[in-house]
Amino acid sequence: MPTKAVFHQTLAALTGQIAGQPLDAALDQWLNTTHGAGSATYAQLRDACITGVAEGWLCEREGGGIKYGRVFKAEDALHRFSVDVVDMQDLAGPHHTHPNGEIDLIMPIEGSSATFDGRPAGWCVYGPGTAHRPTVAQGRALVLYLLPEGQIQFTKA
Repeated sequence: MPTKAVFHQTLAALTGQIAGQPLDAALDQWLNTTHGAGSATYAQLRDACITGVAEGWLCEREGGGIKYGRVFKAEDALHRFSVDVVDMQDLAGPHHTHPNGEIDLIMPIEGSSATFDGRPAGWCVYGPGTAHRPTVAQGRALVLYLLPEGQIQFTKA
């Protein structure tokens, strides 16, 4: 069974491969080719997230129909990425910007074909300065967010 420590180690290995890379379409393609749906890394991260939610160390907060939580702050062991996981089903979250970009891992669960911002299972990379209202459609998904330096700015209502 995955544990929080094993989850951290898996993420540290992954962030070590992407540290210093531009957050752009090339990284999006590389992540989906190398660590996308069907890969061992994807399976490990998905299993750890499902276990973490079940054990209560992931998505321990809830608001607006979204379960969420920052599991790891940006730290050197994670190459200055923070790690958040959300549990969403057929809804849009709060609008926000990514000062340094955002890397998302989309993991449909419960047999759904859920999409995140129109993207299926796999990775989605947003460059620095981008903004969106994160939207899960067609079912339920866990979405893992890697934020350089933990930077995110929620839009004021």
